[in-house]
Amino acid sequence: MNLRHLEFFVTLAKTEHMAKAAEELNISQPSLSYAINTLEDELGVPLFEKDGRNIKLTNYGRIYLTYVKNSLFELNKGSEYISELLDVNKGHINLGFTFTMGQDLAPRLVHEFLKDPKHQNISFSFKQGTTNELVNDLLDDKLDIIFASKPDNIQKDQINLYHLVNQEIMAAVPLKHPLSNRQTITLPELLQYPLIAYSKQSGLNQTIDKMLASENLKPKVEMESIEDHTIIGFVHWNFGVAIIPHLPQLAENQVKLLHIDAKENWHELFAITKANHFMTPSISAFSDFVCSYCKQNYLDKDLLI
Repeated sequence: MNLRHLEFFVTLAKTEHMAKAAEELNISQPSLSYAINTLEDELGVPLFEKDGRNIKLTNYGRIYLTYVKNSLFELNKGSEYISELLDVNKGHINLGFTFTMGQDLAPRLVHEFLKDPKHQNISFSFKQGTTNELVNDLLDDKLDIIFASKPDNIQKDQINLYHLVNQEIMAAVPLKHPLSNRQTITLPELLQYPLIAYSKQSGLNQTIDKMLASENLKPKVEMESIEDHTIIGFVHWNFGVAIIPHLPQLAENQVKLLHIDAKENWHELFAITKANHFMTPSISAFSDFVCSYCKQNYLDKDLLI
């Protein structure tokens, strides 16, 4: 069925006059008649009938007109939406990030991006989750870009990884713990005490396991959790110590954070997009901004967050 023929049908239904409709559509009367006849042949019913010198809709035509108008409205709305998505200064971005990155980096990057007047008409939706959860949503097209750890069990050709920052890995101890008067500590000193650990679902698990394996350490794990503030809560109430990423918004009355004296006391964080996948100009602009901002403010300066 020809979309233009449907538009001709709506115009003719409005004017109820072949000559007026043809003039409004800037086509010849024979072309208009051909279009209407083609529609009627496809439907198998008459859409118009003569009414003196004019024409009017049949009962079939009136029923069909309602559906055609609704369909054309939805199509036009979809076309307008696609046009907005293809405008670098408009659009919507579905952003996912891990729990740790929601403390500072994710909102900071969105805030800095939206400070540019050109980006004021770009909107965001947000979702938090584990790295693997977010990657699955990315591959299912539920998210456009995510900030997360390097995922495991994902084929390299499925995603694009852009290194953003290195996040310092620190020790957390209770406020009245024997180690709380220290500023820096080694892993063997810390792991004399029970460990409140990240579960294997966390993207931090691999980094921390690598740190422990480099010193042949096997901690006594008191409990495991996937969420930062649960770990902090159990440390605060003296169930053990923890190895956590730097949490800039952590209240000082919760736990004492200590620097860890280790060769690689940081965790790499990435912007991740779906490989071989169309990105709207607004998503591309945000991705480029994020990579450039982090390079200039963190990676080039060798700063840990």
